[in-house]
Amino acid sequence: MKKGAMNNVKNTIGLVLLSILLFACQASDKPAQSDATKTETEAKVTGKNRIEILDFYGTHRCTTCQNIEANTRYTLEKAFSQEVKDGTIVFKTINFDKKENEEIVTEYMAYGTSLFFNVIVDGKENHIDLSEFSFKWGDNQAKYATQLEAKIREQLKKL
Repeated sequence: MKKGAMNNVKNTIGLVLLSILLFACQASDKPAQSDATKTETEAKVTGKNRIEILDFYGTHRCTTCQNIEANTRYTLEKAFSQEVKDGTIVFKTINFDKKENEEIVTEYMAYGTSLFFNVIVDGKENHIDLSEFSFKWGDNQAKYATQLEAKIREQLKKL
């Protein structure tokens, strides 16, 4: 098989597996944490350069989807508590099933569980999709935290 054809097969298999994971995330009957209990740094949106980390989720989440939020919070608490406190890093959780979130879901095309960075420098936004990463390592806190920390540090250099 030619290299190009092999890459197409690998890409197709990857998309099918990601689709299965996203579809499975809707199967759990365990409700998501309510928006009222989400981090209060959401209110710290200012004009300063910052990294917004957006965790899109559905009303019913699978274990991996729940771990993505938990492992993101763990990483932020462990490695970036000062940046979260001063608003340099803002963590937002967004239920894509809620009507009031329709605009941001459309902006990010986050119609399934997704994780994004929104790196804001001098008012210009740069959306970085981390969904594939988050599903790959969502059930492995150590690898997730190590790699997410590196990704955040890389973006902090751009602020």
